[in-house]
Formats: sequence, structure tokens, C-alpha cells
Amino acid sequence: MAGNRVICHCKNVDYITIRKAMIQGARTLDEIKAMTGAATGCGKCAEEIEKILASVCGCKNVSLEEVVFAVKNGADTVDKVGEITGAGTDCERCKALVQNVIDLKR
Repeated sequence: MAGNRVICHCKNVDYITIRKAMIQGARTLDEIKAMTGAATGCGKCAEEIEKILASVCGCKNVSLEEVVFAVKNGADTVDKVGEITGAGTDCERCKALVQNVIDLKR
């Protein structure tokens, strides 16, 4: 787990703010920019934001791609996604994001 640290120093956007934007449906750097303002200053944080976007569960090292794949192949609850990928089965902090992936199927 990355903890709450500032990711975008120009706009003072922290890790939790980026994760909350993901829970609200942000899946691309442009969507993160629009929702948080991150990476709209110098842009040095863009690569780190891309890494955050690619990950759903840091405890089990589960990617967004793995969760989306599980959902598209029938996992329609957070528990089912957890059974397939492991996401949400440890500290459970990623469960809201997993639910959003289920809801949006992306």
C-alpha cells in the first residue's frame, strides 16, 4: 500500500485523491487530470499516475487489467473478483474500486 503521499507536487494532489478519482470511474491520465488537476502543471508525475492507474490491489499486486478481465468473464461481485484475482481479500481497501470496475465493466 502506497500510503497517502503527495504524487503531484505542482497541484498538491495526493495518492488517496487519485484513488478516489479511480473509484469515481477515472481510468486514464486525462480523466485523472480532469478530476484532480494532477499532472496539469509540469507533468513530471504523469508516469507515477499511470502506475497507480494500472494497479487495483497493492497487497496482492493485482492489476486493473486482471480485474477487468475477471469481470468481463463473469465475476459480478467483489467476492467473486477476489476469489479469481485475490483483490480485496487482504486489507480490503481496494473493494470500492473493484466494485466500480464491476459497475462500469472497465
